[in-house]
Amino acid sequence: MSYSVGQVAAFAGVTVRTLHHYDEIGLLQPGERNHAGHRRYGEDDLDRLQQILFYRELGFPLDEVAALVDDPDVDPREHLRRQHDLLTTRIEKLQKMAAAVEHAMEARRMNVRLTPEEKFEVFGDFDPDEHAAEVEERWGHTDAYKESQCRTAAYTKDDWKRLTAQLDALHRKMADLLAEGVAADSVVAMDVAEEHRQFICGAYYECSHEQHTCLGEIYVADERFTATYEAIRAGLAGYLRDAILANAARHQ
Repeated sequence: MSYSVGQVAAFAGVTVRTLHHYDEIGLLQPGERNHAGHRRYGEDDLDRLQQILFYRELGFPLDEVAALVDDPDVDPREHLRRQHDLLTTRIEKLQKMAAAVEHAMEARRMNVRLTPEEKFEVFGDFDPDEHAAEVEERWGHTDAYKESQCRTAAYTKDDWKRLTAQLDALHRKMADLLAEGVAADSVVAMDVAEEHRQFICGAYYECSHEQHTCLGEIYVADERFTATYEAIRAGLAGYLRDAILANAARHQ
């Protein structure tokens, strides 16, 4: 039995564009084509796609995924063992992070105008007060910090919910591009990076492209920021940083 590209996209939870891209770069070329020249995927193709998606979820770039799945010395069972080990390690790390965040949220009093219940609802696993002292120490002297403090002091529960939803949507857009193998310096990725910068300008302070690149570097240099993005999709911290740098370069 074979399946169309649309059926496979639905099975795997990827876009048709992603499958076309995998075909074009030789990562996953369908074993059959019908009389009209349309792609048809067999069971072996689906097995290979599963391996590809496992490695992509773990943050491997496409060129490394190709090298791994095409390695003649590694059988499919070895791929599964390796992926299981990597996923188990990642799960353990995320569980420890979740426990630490829960403990911090229980221990700290809220500085924003929300009850504890409301703050859990609005921010989920993220506690914006957790590193407040460190933030003030590092950036308290800057105009950006003062502007941000002034703006957020007046935010209501609905304001925080709206901003959180907007930022989550931006993160999902960037994570989807990463999953589809879109280059970080592509126009579409740079446009999302610009949306991210404009979000900061609208919500917190006027963020120049230079300041934005500094934030991008923090996302990969500070393991706490990195972990936040990695929990959304493996490799997202570096991908977002690269898109931010590319976006800043095109505005020079």
